Amino acid sequence: AASVTPQPAPKQLSVIGLGYVGLPLAIGLARHYTVVGYDLSERRIASLRAGHDWTHEVPDADVVVTTCRFESKAAAMAGSDIFIVAVPTPVFEDTRKPDFRPVVGACEAVGPMLKPGNIVCFESTVYPGATEEICAPILEEKSGLKCGKDFWLGYSPERMNPGDPVHRSEEHTSEL
Repeated sequence: AASVTPQPAPKQLSVIGLGYVGLPLAIGLARHYTVVGYDLSERRIASLRAGHDWTHEVPDADVVVTTCRFESKAAAMAGSDIFIVAVPTPVFEDTRKPDFRPVVGACEAVGPMLKPGNIVCFESTVYPGATEEICAPILEEKSGLKCGKDFWLGYSPERMNPGDPVHRSEEHTSEL
């Protein structure tokens, strides 16, 4: 039987989008890893740095003690090995089609930070194929790297159950 070489633990992870999905994930992961929590909203970052989560998904006491670094500048993600994109994918009301602007923006922020061997995992709700068709080309263009050769893409259907204090992902965050 072929043996699999275990991968070293990531030195740093970045969670992009600190809403009701990304924030609990970032804080849970920060219990085991070095984590940068990135969000475009400076107001959101200021609130989290002050120890308050206005979505109420994470108790303020947990926000206060987390080791997660909250940042609004994409450059803070430099040095990450794994990038988890957890941005919203709203739907245009008139066409009922997904608005990929947040996902595209996340790819544009992550792309320049990529280095060989990195993993980018999308937790955002997208249709099958969107990761490869929309995200990979942007990441390749911004990084100068080749998907599937220099860096890897993943997709994880949403594992959060917003508002559910019992069924949480925190118990699984050490299993990377």
